[in-house]
Amino acid sequence: MGKFVNALFAGNLFKGDKGVWMIYFFLCMISLVEVYSASSRLTFEGGHHWGPMVSQAGFLLLGLVIILFVHRIPCKWFMLFPFILLPVVILLLFYTAVLGGGSTVNDTNRWVEFLGIRFQPSELAKAALLMTAAMVLAKTQTEKEVWVRGRKRKVVGAIKGRRYLAFAIVGGAALLVCGLIMMDNMSTGLMLFFVVFVMMFIGHVPRDLMFKGILALIALGFLVGTVVMVTPEKVLNEISMTKRLVTVKHRVMRKINLDEDDNKKKVSKSEVENLLSDENSQTTYASIAIANSDVIGLGPGNSIQRDFLQHAESDFIYAIIVEELGIGGAFFVAFLYLALLIRVGRIAQRCTSFFPAYLVLGFGIMMVLQAFVNMSVAVGLIPVTGQTLPLISKGGTSILITSFYLGVILSVSRYAEKKEMNVPLVEATTDGETSEYYTDGAMS
Repeated sequence: MGKFVNALFAGNLFKGDKGVWMIYFFLCMISLVEVYSASSRLTFEGGHHWGPMVSQAGFLLLGLVIILFVHRIPCKWFMLFPFILLPVVILLLFYTAVLGGGSTVNDTNRWVEFLGIRFQPSELAKAALLMTAAMVLAKTQTEKEVWVRGRKRKVVGAIKGRRYLAFAIVGGAALLVCGLIMMDNMSTGLMLFFVVFVMMFIGHVPRDLMFKGILALIALGFLVGTVVMVTPEKVLNEISMTKRLVTVKHRVMRKINLDEDDNKKKVSKSEVENLLSDENSQTTYASIAIANSDVIGLGPGNSIQRDFLQHAESDFIYAIIVEELGIGGAFFVAFLYLALLIRVGRIAQRCTSFFPAYLVLGFGIMMVLQAFVNMSVAVGLIPVTGQTLPLISKGGTSILITSFYLGVILSVSRYAEKKEMNVPLVEATTDGETSEYYTDGAMS
């Protein structure tokens, strides 16, 4: 025991960026307290008072083991992961989304059970696609040193003659993976595609190609949306690949108050009955929970709406955090995720090669985006998405995959060379292959 304590305080166990470690432990502590508090409904239904907290603590502990293992892996080894992981997740997504296999939860086929362990292939797909994008962007770029205004600069751009390569490979993989995910989980697919798009933007993919691609996707989205609006819901529900679109349609239309079915129910029900109906109960109780906070909050463990709010321990845990910890607690949780994004950005700046920089940026943006989507749903800014709050919400697959993200980020931070970023960017130029800009080489 003495050797373990000495190793712990000597910094031999927790290596990598200390700021990321601090943020991680803060999120874990908040998770244990709030999941225990928000799980009263599960406790009442299951009869196990400590069950939800023990389960959450077990997943967090397993996640810590994953971080401790992964953050010791040299970051260059992660380039091998996409070759194994991406084909596997594509097959799993095809099996669940197209063939309708796997376990059905809440009328969706998002789960696969293997050796008694149930997990969501979409969570693995996020890691696989982001690692694939980072690898392709890194391998399809080159650099050369030139003299600009009397100072040496490194020109970063596409490998000569390969202007379309990164766009074609990354864009094709993103369309395939995100398309399969969106058949059962629209919000996850859209978020993942957005993060890949940001990575392509950071990764010097030609802007004209990205602009044309976005226009094509907007046109495709408009076409799909039109088909969904004019096709009878009965027909959509009979097709496994399109029945989820009906749910998405109602959520969006309800949010902008254009849902005909919902408006008909409003006519036949009182205002209170409508607010507490199955379609609106989650957002209603979440709003009540936030209103109950009274700025300073009710205190940890004193939430009232946790007994009425479905999925209070997962999708809507941020509403419980606001109710119990007040505005200060809400801002503190949001600050932790913003601080994580800032630390990830600084780690990427210290990288001296493309792959680790793009990898940590992809993982960091994915976690923070998911967090703010979850918080936006809880406060009523956007329609319900089903996204969890990373490392805080109750859930096994999400915690373990997020732990893997953090392990990779810490691994990269260990090997990132510290470099001063005091040379300003200069005017962009074009060399005939791609639009390039000059940097000081910190991400070259």
